[in-house]
Amino acid sequence: MLYIWVGVAGIFGALARYYFGIWIGMYTHAVFPYPTLAINLAGCFLLGWLTMHLFNSNKIHPYIVTALGTGFVGSFTTFSTFSVETVQLIRQSHAFAALLYVFCSLSGGLFMSWTGFKLGGMLHSRLKGRGGSDTAS
Repeated sequence: MLYIWVGVAGIFGALARYYFGIWIGMYTHAVFPYPTLAINLAGCFLLGWLTMHLFNSNKIHPYIVTALGTGFVGSFTTFSTFSVETVQLIRQSHAFAALLYVFCSLSGGLFMSWTGFKLGGMLHSRLKGRGGSDTAS
């Protein structure tokens, strides 16, 4: 049954990535891969937030946790596209754009994950009545 949950969540994550990428692409017409960067940064924040808030709740079945984390977020974000786009930028002589893309993806991804952890931890703590963010450091 777990496979079904992960698969269904993966379908929704992949569709969200596809449509979100199209939507962002309508507003950006540059060599720089803004859609993939935005999707991956949003996914980093979402997984951090889910990890600290939703997944710490004992009210959610472990299958749903796995479906959301592995299925939805896993198919929403894409390391392979990031890698291929970086190589394409280098091959098209856009070395600075490639370096900027790698830097923004790595530093931005870590920052967005940390922010998701902090905000998710704060919300989880408040809802549990502790009033602090001691679960996320």
